[in-house]
Amino acid sequence: MEEKKSYLSTNLQRRLRYQAVFLGLVIAAAVIVVLNINIGSVPIGVKEIARILFTRQGDVAQVNIIWRIRMPRIVTAALLGGALALSGFLLQTFFSNPIAGPFVLGISHGAKMIVALVMIYFLGKFGSMSSWALVIAAFLGSMLSTGFILLMSRKLHSMSTLLVAGIMVGYICNAVTDFVVTFAQDSDIVNLRGWSLGSFSGMSWDNVKVAALFTLVTAVAVFFMSKPIGAYQLGENYARSMGVNIKLFRIMLICLSSILSATVTAFAGPISFVGIAVPHLVKRALNTSKPIVVIPACFLGGGVFCMMSDLIARTAFAPLELNISTVTSVFGAPVVIVMMLKRQKGKSNG
Repeated sequence: MEEKKSYLSTNLQRRLRYQAVFLGLVIAAAVIVVLNINIGSVPIGVKEIARILFTRQGDVAQVNIIWRIRMPRIVTAALLGGALALSGFLLQTFFSNPIAGPFVLGISHGAKMIVALVMIYFLGKFGSMSSWALVIAAFLGSMLSTGFILLMSRKLHSMSTLLVAGIMVGYICNAVTDFVVTFAQDSDIVNLRGWSLGSFSGMSWDNVKVAALFTLVTAVAVFFMSKPIGAYQLGENYARSMGVNIKLFRIMLICLSSILSATVTAFAGPISFVGIAVPHLVKRALNTSKPIVVIPACFLGGGVFCMMSDLIARTAFAPLELNISTVTSVFGAPVVIVMMLKRQKGKSNG
């Protein structure tokens, strides 16, 4: 009887913790959305924001600023931030390493390289490039880098060595992209430099529609894989005993992660540390690794993290705007350093 009461008490505490974390993330998201709309070259009051958002009525200039400039940017930052955090979670599950992420493994850089090449060709020849073409090009670049990392994983059994190999892949892809960007002086591709460094600026509702289609559909697919992901976290042998097709499962993890990171890179360029830091922070806050809880929390947490980072990037040195990766690195890198130190300390104690 006492054991049953203890189990019920623990279960209740766990549920309350989950609810508190999700409520905190929702409140944080709402506050940051209001701040993102409120702060800018044209400040808009909270009452006016509420009126414009719910009725679309008010000063014409303010309506246009909110609905045509600030809201598309905010929604894109939320979607792509969530996608990046989920991509990191999937890669950490695949490699069984908390430091694995699309930026560290060079996957984002591979996507960036192919997008830059395709962008220059399309814009130079046709003068425009669709959002679909951007995502497809980024996905091909992601798969190229991922394929190389997987080939290396067969030869390099040490995860630390594999991570170093991924970083080297990222440097190579970055060097190729920088070389291409250096000689891309045409006026049609003037925004290529800003994009290559990471930015949410210049987003439109058309971008939001395409980004939402890829990120939300993929996020739902990841959520429905919660059970096999949970089994895989306990080891391949256990997952096999639960009926998981390991080969197919690993392929799906890589493909879904590549789609998510490719979508981010296609629209905002490479963004660092979000894919590593957010899943770690979410797991610590929830005090669990259960995918059915962590997956939606990661998506929400990634959105909050990127919206906050974008707000700082826009306003810290206004009218100058920082690259988004500059801000995410400032907040994300210390989290990764602390995580590595704790991991090392745990190994030493063990």
